[in-house]
This record gives sequence, C-alpha cells and structure tokens, in this order.
Amino acid sequence: MIPPAEKIDSFQEKIFSFYRTSGRNLPWRKTTDPYAIFVSEVMLQQTQVDRVIPFYQRWLQRWPTIHTLAQADRAEVLKMWLGLGYNNRAVNLHKASQCIVQQFTGNIKEALESGTKIPGIGPYTERAVRIFAFNEDLVTVDTNIRRILIHQLNLPETVSDADLWQLAEHCLPYGQSRDWHNALMDYGSLVLTSRKTGIKPKTQQSRFEGSDRQIRAMILRFFLQ
Repeated sequence: MIPPAEKIDSFQEKIFSFYRTSGRNLPWRKTTDPYAIFVSEVMLQQTQVDRVIPFYQRWLQRWPTIHTLAQADRAEVLKMWLGLGYNNRAVNLHKASQCIVQQFTGNIKEALESGTKIPGIGPYTERAVRIFAFNEDLVTVDTNIRRILIHQLNLPETVSDADLWQLAEHCLPYGQSRDWHNALMDYGSLVLTSRKTGIKPKTQQSRFEGSDRQIRAMILRFFLQ
C-alpha cells in the first residue's frame, strides 16, 4: 500500500509548490510559541479559520502566556470565548493551562511529552502543537489531510485510520514537518475541498441554529452579562 518513492517525491513537490505561491498568511504561523499555537489549535477545532482569527488575537492580548491564563477567572475565560462555540473547549483550555502550570511549571513541551492526560488535549492536538511549535518529525491527520491522502494516493474512503497514519508517515519530508502540515492544510482548504472531491469528512458538525448548543450558548451569555 506504500507508494513508490518517486510518487511520494512528486506528491511533496506538488504540495510545497502550491504552498510557496498560495499559502495563507495566518497569525499563528508567525510564532513558534507553544502556548499561542496551543490556543490556536483548540480554537480551530470545528471552527472556520476566518472566524477564529479575531478571537485568537483578543485572547493573546488578554492572556499572553500560559501562566496568565492559568490565573484567570473561569467566568472571564468563558465570556472571552462567547461567540466561538463549543464552550467546553474554553473550559478545557483553562483547565489544561492550570494543569501544565501546576505540574510542569508551564513547560508545554515537557507536558506533551510526558504522557500525562491533560484536559482537552487528544492525540491530534498534542502532535499539532509539537509539529507547529517545535517542527518535530511527527505526523497528524485532520479532515483536510485525510482527504488529500485519499484523493492523491487513490485510496478508498473506507481506508482505516491506521493505514492513513502509516501513509502520512511515509510521505513526511523530514526536517520540514511544520511547513509540510501547513501546506497540506492549505491545499485541502483551498484546492481539494470536500465539495470538489466529493470526499466527505468522517464526522460532520451538527447544525447550530435551533440546537441544544445554541440554547446553552444563550443561557451562558445571559449569566455572563
């Protein structure tokens, strides 16, 4: 199932060529601060990039370090998050900051490498922070990357997660993990979209209007006013 080396080389060049000319200019790509990248990764979960940018910038102005966030009041954290959706992400981000400060003196790299269960940090987020903050030679597979691998390598949509991760590892250009994953995400978002390819994500976000999430958000907004 592993593609030949020449096919992988051609795939890498195609993605990098696109990224050199059309890569997005995003604020979290201008830093290697693991805290800032952690914040961006949590905010980007199930939320569009354009919507995240102003929240991300306001958040870092208010809490520029993991230590300042850990000391914040939970109600203020939730108030700052209002409008971004899935408010449990804000709660977990706050809990994670407290855990990392208390157990690892704020050292995010040490916390991620420790194997300790940290609120809101699953396998994808852990690897994403290590990739984008430290350029570690790791892979991670989100919806966009899954779609690209399936399309470019002619895989069935029923391909297993284990096989996809194995393929992703074979396609990784060592020493360039940060740029490679940024390039893949841009290519998936701007070129190989779900609509264009017909490849649907494994899970889809439920409708917000009229949902329990909307009602909870309205209640929370009322109490935080």
